[in-house]
Amino acid sequence: MLNKKKTILITRRAARRTRQRGMTLLEIMIVLAILALVMGLVVGPRVMKMFGESKVHIAQMTVTKYANEAYPSWSQSHSDKSCPAQLTDLNEYMNNKDVKDPWGNDYKMYCGQNLPNGAKGLAVMSNGEDGKEGTADDVKSW
Repeated sequence: MLNKKKTILITRRAARRTRQRGMTLLEIMIVLAILALVMGLVVGPRVMKMFGESKVHIAQMTVTKYANEAYPSWSQSHSDKSCPAQLTDLNEYMNNKDVKDPWGNDYKMYCGQNLPNGAKGLAVMSNGEDGKEGTADDVKSW
C-alpha cells in the first residue's frame, strides 16, 4: 500500500512537471511582440537608410550610362549632329525608358556650348533628393 502511494505521488509530480513545461499562446505572443518592437527600432532605420542610399546609386549609374554608353552609341548613329535634341533621344540606347530620377524629377542634359567644366561630349545630372540644383546631393555624370 505504501509503495502504491509513492507511485501515485511520483506520477502526479511528473504530470505536474509535464504540464508546466509548455508555453501558453499568450506568452508566445508577448515574445513575438517584443521581437517585432526590437526589429522595428533597430533594423527599420537601417533598412530605410539603405533604401535612400540605393536611390543615389541608381541615379549615379543612370547618369553615367547616359553620358558614357548611350551618348557614344547615339553619336555613331547620328554623325551629322553633335547633340541630341532631348534626353529621350538617347533612350533607345538604354534599358531604361524613363527620364525621371529615383525621386521623380527629370534628369537634366547638357551638351555643346552649355557643357559644364570637366564634362566631355554630353553631361547628365539629377538634382538629387531635394530637387534643387547646386546643392550637395546633386548627382552628376562628370
